[in-house]
Amino acid sequence: MSAHKAGFVNIIGNPNVGKSTLMNALVGERLSIITSKAQTTRHRILGIVNGEDFQVVFSDTPGIIKPAYALQESMMGFVRTALDDADVLLYMVEVGQQGLKDEAFLEKIRQSPVPVLLLINKIDTTDQETLEQQVAYWAETLPRAEIHPISALERFNIQTVFDRILELLPQGPPFFPKDQLTDKPERFFVSEIIREKILQHYKKEIPYAVEIEVEAFEEGDDLIRIGAVIMVERDSQKGILIGHKGSALKRVGSEARKDLEAFFDKKVYLELYVKVNKNWRSDARQLRRFGYDQN
Repeated sequence: MSAHKAGFVNIIGNPNVGKSTLMNALVGERLSIITSKAQTTRHRILGIVNGEDFQVVFSDTPGIIKPAYALQESMMGFVRTALDDADVLLYMVEVGQQGLKDEAFLEKIRQSPVPVLLLINKIDTTDQETLEQQVAYWAETLPRAEIHPISALERFNIQTVFDRILELLPQGPPFFPKDQLTDKPERFFVSEIIREKILQHYKKEIPYAVEIEVEAFEEGDDLIRIGAVIMVERDSQKGILIGHKGSALKRVGSEARKDLEAFFDKKVYLELYVKVNKNWRSDARQLRRFGYDQN
């Protein structure tokens, strides 16, 4: 049997280029929430793919932005860590995109000592000529990177990228038990699924002012009872979230419950509450409590 390979493969790029869709296509589970709003991924989420002689630890990171408040500073901390500990870097762009929201990151990628696979995503939305121009642009911008045109959504070229990753992985023992799918606890995915529904149904600042805390998670033989608090920053946001006679919150709860049942493959009883927690996004103590602090 060939020697065992293991390594960290970190996915970075601007907000909304399809990093979470790629992660889910590579891992085969719905680990990262996917919505059309930018900044859906706030944490670094690991997805683990195991084979007999390999373990690939994929890492989805928040989209690269210029931070405007403490929560975003913390999110960019996750991205910097991802640059530092990668064995293979997947730098994801979409057709028509040039550069990063933060040029300093592009320079770091250019200087990176590890292999960089530059993935041009969403090629199903363009023509051959535009794609060729994009390939030429990126070949000049990042000469050391290997360029792979893909469609994460249509799963086009995903297997080719995965095979190339396996070739590039260093030899070594696995980092995690072979039956483990992620480093995150079950409660984390409960809060992510609820947050996804909020991102889908509310506009403007509401999704970005929200944090979910899972207060109860009791698993029985055929039912999981979950109690979660949705935190907002202002009373007006609480009113919008709950909606007329609780109708908006009921819709979020109902859709989240269905997804949770699919995720856990079990019946779920879900109770949601809404609380005002003023200015949590700028409060270092609260950010630590919610797992955003990198120090």
